[in-house]
Amino acid sequence: MEIAPKISVDDNIRFGKPVITGTRVPIDLILGKLAGGMTYQDVMKEYEITNEDILAVLDYAAKTLSKEEIKLVG
Repeated sequence: MEIAPKISVDDNIRFGKPVITGTRVPIDLILGKLAGGMTYQDVMKEYEITNEDILAVLDYAAKTLSKEEIKLVG
């Protein structure tokens, strides 16, 4: 099931973790690789994905984090 443009979940693929649609590549893996310093080009080559896939991952992550609420206790 597509939950965002180019992002899907399926209980039979990666235990239901969000992946790039049409692949088995989890979005958290792509985010981690980019955060670790890999370039878009390196990530695209290593995981056989497109620039549009990476942008979809970043968009999904940004939208997901924008909904997060942090409540300070103390």
